[in-house]
Amino acid sequence: MGKTDIDLYGENINLREEAYEAFIAMSEAAAKEGIKIQVVSSYRSFDRQASIFEAKYERYTDVDGLQPLQAIDKIIEYSTIPGTSRHHWGTDVDLVDGSVPAEGDVLVPEKFEAGGPYEKFKAWMDEHSEEYGFYLVYTDEPRRRGFKYEPWHYSYAPLSKPMLEIFRKKNIMQLLQREDFLGVDHFTTGFIKTYITDNLLDINPDLL
Repeated sequence: MGKTDIDLYGENINLREEAYEAFIAMSEAAAKEGIKIQVVSSYRSFDRQASIFEAKYERYTDVDGLQPLQAIDKIIEYSTIPGTSRHHWGTDVDLVDGSVPAEGDVLVPEKFEAGGPYEKFKAWMDEHSEEYGFYLVYTDEPRRRGFKYEPWHYSYAPLSKPMLEIFRKKNIMQLLQREDFLGVDHFTTGFIKTYITDNLLDINPDLL
């Protein structure tokens, strides 16, 4: 849940050792094709995820005038509830092609599509990433629920699959009731049950 100190490897990469070594091998292969795989985000602690969640919660409620539950629903289109992020595990990364200039927010689905700056990167990853153990988490499968399509988010399956199995055995509602970040008091058992089913488990089936 992002509260345990783990050994992380690689400057500006921050992955567990096995995932880091696989990432380096993948990056070296991509470099031969003129692609510079760049990490935008990898490991995040519980506190870092909480700060992201709270900033969005404040913006949606104070600035945009949404009700708390509306704000939470808006947040979890792309951002996880603190303690439930795959980025807590040291196995997941948000990636782009650092050799291609892109303006504004780089983590936008359209930038990975045909004609976008990361079109070549996405095509290479579609063909080769799984050879190195990295799988897209939130696919563009039309019937998938939960988090929206994220063509930048990859998970190192040999480590993240067993971690998900451990995570699924936890009583998430009970654990979250011990926390004190903005919005947590609006979580209900029904909401968390749906969140787990849709957002945490309706992912690329190769990662289950």
